[in-house]
Amino acid sequence: MTEPVTNEPAETGPSTPEGPHHCGFAALVGRPNVGKSTLMNALLDRKLSIVTPKPQTTRHRIVGILTSEHHQIAFVDTPGIHSGQKRALNQAMNRSALASLDDADVLVFVVEALRFTDDDERVLTRIRSTGRPAILVVNKVDRISPRSRLLPFLAQMAERHPFVEVVPLSARREGEAERLAEVIARHLPEGPPLYPPEQVTESSPRFLAAEIIREKLTLQLHEELPYGLTVEIEQWYEDAESGRFVVGAIIWVEREGQKAIVIGNQGERLKEVGRAARYDLNELLGRRIHLELWVKVKENWADNANQLRRFGYDSA
Repeated sequence: MTEPVTNEPAETGPSTPEGPHHCGFAALVGRPNVGKSTLMNALLDRKLSIVTPKPQTTRHRIVGILTSEHHQIAFVDTPGIHSGQKRALNQAMNRSALASLDDADVLVFVVEALRFTDDDERVLTRIRSTGRPAILVVNKVDRISPRSRLLPFLAQMAERHPFVEVVPLSARREGEAERLAEVIARHLPEGPPLYPPEQVTESSPRFLAAEIIREKLTLQLHEELPYGLTVEIEQWYEDAESGRFVVGAIIWVEREGQKAIVIGNQGERLKEVGRAARYDLNELLGRRIHLELWVKVKENWADNANQLRRFGYDSA
């Protein structure tokens, strides 16, 4: 996997002879668990956003950059906009998602085929308030048979908002994300690239490493525990003697009883998380790494403004 590079403005250049060059930000927005992160990874043909079956896996604004001859799209994967959660972490996630709507050139509203909930309506209300062009993506259509069952749902969605495009697709099906990218590009402003052609994300490798570890933890744990933990990279260096790259991460939980759950019987769960994370980290960094994990307690960190800032969450 190509290592992310620093975010530096690209030199401006003329439009291509075949037509104007389009460039801008496209925010992927929707309620939790509609497939925004899976779609983001498919659009980029690489894994930037972590994916689990559990809702609210995405906690941060993640930018993935797709560059072609005729366009450059900065996709913004956002936390799922949700209601009924009073914790400071959830409020910070919602603020991050809503801010991305205001900053984007085009909004890509992702819903699940044949399902439209109160949370979907709340997101759509916020989309309306921005006045920005919105593309509707109806995801998970591979689960619908026969396809004709989609037609009434698509008609109902068209009545809810004047979407500039409606795109039914399956984010997991090859080729469909590429088609969506072409649709999005048509609705971006004309202009030169904002990023160097080799840059694929604004996120640092350290951030992506922490997200990979959190993904493996979320897949291993059950119930509410994944929402009470976060990962902080403490060590990040090359060992001169062994030549290996060392990554040391602290897994922060909120209560002492959660620590034993994360570690597991005789440390087996933590070992399994380490094995799974190490495989992805080797690919991310393009080299073999030595990974060390520690579990520590920070009481109620997800409701503490100072701790949220420390762990990279907006807590204003």
